[in-house]
This record gives sequence, structure tokens and C-alpha cells, in this order.
Amino acid sequence: MQCQALPHQHGEGPQTARIQAQLEQTGNFQTIADVFKQLSDPTRVRIFWLLCHCEECVVNISAMMNMSSPAVSHHLRPLKDSGLIISRRDGKEVYYRAADTTQSRLLHQMMERVMEIACPEAPQDIPDPVYGPSCTEHSCTGHVHPPELPPDQLAVVHAVHDQLLGHMEQRITIEELSRQHHINPTTLKAAFKAVYGTSIAAHIKQHRMEQAAGLLRQTDMSIADIARAVGYDSQSKLTAAFKSYFQIVPTEYRKNARFVGRRETG
Repeated sequence: MQCQALPHQHGEGPQTARIQAQLEQTGNFQTIADVFKQLSDPTRVRIFWLLCHCEECVVNISAMMNMSSPAVSHHLRPLKDSGLIISRRDGKEVYYRAADTTQSRLLHQMMERVMEIACPEAPQDIPDPVYGPSCTEHSCTGHVHPPELPPDQLAVVHAVHDQLLGHMEQRITIEELSRQHHINPTTLKAAFKAVYGTSIAAHIKQHRMEQAAGLLRQTDMSIADIARAVGYDSQSKLTAAFKSYFQIVPTEYRKNARFVGRRETG
């Protein structure tokens, strides 16, 4: 389709013509509008964001969101219909996670930029910022392929990542990591963020919280033992971190998860 001449010409002919040509592709803009329509509900946004970070069943999503299972299912349906999330069946249980598509990844990144969920880099210890890239509980879905990084830096980042996730009960400073892997601390932080999209501190806290939530749901371990297992030296420190992450304390999270589980099986 030939582009119309604009009433006012400013010497931008080729660029303007390309823009006009894209504007004619109304179907593309409708697709974008439909995707954003699915995220017009804040609860739905929270569920999508949650599923960008872990794969969960309706029961666990309900416990984490402090919602009923039917209410969660009501939000999952349009998210799945829009292609933003996918599901898989394991026996009688259905698990949901964000789709591994460019569309879902871009929306996830946009949400985290807008809300500033990924915290600034911590200068010393690995404790306490919040969420990072898409992960399943206890382990990442795979090493992310970043923009151009030297192969040696990429190998170090993956080694550091695996070391941290394999020893979440330990507290390791960035300085210690840099000495062990023979890399400058500033370079390590920048390279890690380039690969995983967030700081080392934010990334490891995500995994600590997800592991703590899993232990609360799946075991009878005491809160103090869970705290030690995920790298906190006291129950009170885990409770504070858990509440800032899930907006609920560990004892209430466990009680809600078990109540929902009994109701579903009953």
C-alpha cells in the first residue's frame, strides 16, 4: 500500500514512509493490545510475574497468592489463552509456568523495570534484595545466553551461579567469589547481571525464598531449621526476608498451604 503524503513535509521521507507502512499493520497492534488487556488486572499481573520465576500448581499458587483455587484458575485461563503461560500435566496435577517466548520474556523484563523489582547490587554480602530472572524452584531453567561476553567471563559466571545454588546454606561474599574465581569483583557483578538480568544478591535471594517455600509446603522441618538450610542464621531473619518477599510470614504460609491442600484433596 502506498503511503499518503503528509500535509507538512519535514525532509524525513524514507523514515516517515517506513513508519506509515508499519502503522498500516493494524493486526499487529491488535495483538499487542490483546496481550496488554490480559495484564490489565493487578492480580493477573502478580500471577504472571510469579510464573516467570517458578513452575507451580494451582494449590501452591493459591497459597502464595492467599487466594482460593477457583479464583486463581479464573486468572490462569486468559493468561494461557493469550500464550503468556503454558501448562503440563503430571498425573492428576497440572503445573503452570511462563511461556518460553520472546513476548513473555519482554513483558517480564518490562514489569521488573517498571516496578524496580531487581534491586541495586549489594556491595558486600549476598543477602537481601528481591527477584531476578525466570527460574523454577531450587534451580534455574538453564544458563541464560547473554549479549557478547568473553568466554572466560561467561564460564566464571556459570560456575559462580552453580556454586551459589549448590551451597545456599552458606554466606559467601562477592570478594570471596572473585578471589576463588580470579576475577575482579566489579567485573563479576557486571557479567553476572548481563547473564541473569539481576544482581548476584537478588538472584540468590530468589532461590533461597523459593527453597524455603518448598520446604514449608513439603516438609515438617521447623522454621529455624529451614532458615539454616537456606542460609539465614536465625528464624527471625528468615521470617523478615520471607515476609518482604511473599507478603506473608512463614507460619501463615505453611498453614494456608496445608489448608488449601486439605480442601483440594477433601
